[in-house]
Amino acid sequence: MARLRIGSRGSQLALWQANHISELLRDQGHQVEIEIIKTTGDKITDVALANVGTKGMFTKEIEEALAARRVDLAVHSLKDLPTELPPGFELVAITTRVNPRDVFLSAKYAGVQALPKGARVGTSSLRRQAQLKVSRSDLEIHPLRGNVDTRVRKLEQGEYDAIILAAAGLTRLGKTELVKETLSEEFMCPAAGQGALGIEIRAGDIKMRSLLEFLDDAAARATTTCERTVLNKLGGGCQVPIGAFAEIRNGSLHVTAIVARPDGSTILRETQNGEDPVALGEQVGETLLQRGANRILEEVYGGAAAAPQQP
Repeated sequence: MARLRIGSRGSQLALWQANHISELLRDQGHQVEIEIIKTTGDKITDVALANVGTKGMFTKEIEEALAARRVDLAVHSLKDLPTELPPGFELVAITTRVNPRDVFLSAKYAGVQALPKGARVGTSSLRRQAQLKVSRSDLEIHPLRGNVDTRVRKLEQGEYDAIILAAAGLTRLGKTELVKETLSEEFMCPAAGQGALGIEIRAGDIKMRSLLEFLDDAAARATTTCERTVLNKLGGGCQVPIGAFAEIRNGSLHVTAIVARPDGSTILRETQNGEDPVALGEQVGETLLQRGANRILEEVYGGAAAAPQQP
């Protein structure tokens, strides 16, 4: 059996994910090591993601280690992985997806609608901010960076009345005590790829491909490919208020995507069905652009130093 080296970020959640994949590989009889790699996104912790214009800020250094053969594979949160990988890499597997939705956490309030006027809500995601503002323009949105532990601790210490996080990370780390409400995709359309892990290798590495293909989940591959195609068509990432959520219903793909102004004053929503993930994602993205998404995105990009790509 093979000796495999995994490249991973060093956060508690990233290491949970790397160890989860390690266990599955060890079950196949392989020896596995994990190398912790600090990424640009890990180093920039005092700036909202919307103001950071670095492409692949959570993946670049890990890919450099992969290219240098210091590691054999990389484990990423799929939503952090650019929709177009740099030359020399391939996405060999997308793992079985856990709950892709966002959740509302609070020590005092039962849900979004229970928050009083002017309540402090923590999130550094323009996607979440914009969608919250659609129904609750009276809330005060404040930046929230750091790993899951740090964010939850800030809530517990009273810095915020509530925070919004991905259900997947909290579930994986067993930190769901303060989750009061799971937000529907109609209310809070998730980030493309949320809840799935992406396994990246060097392009053309036939040995690694054969060893790792068993990790690929067909349903997760189809739904996240559709979502990431929408995102790619719109040319945006977590710095831009874009959401995309796909699921398989009665054997067909059903996808909803949104583009919104950060202040929630305008939100475009498009829902379509189809069979081919890429064709459907392209169609939904193009429809949103024709409906005015391009103007919203130009405004958002115009307010930034650069027009960043995904994550």
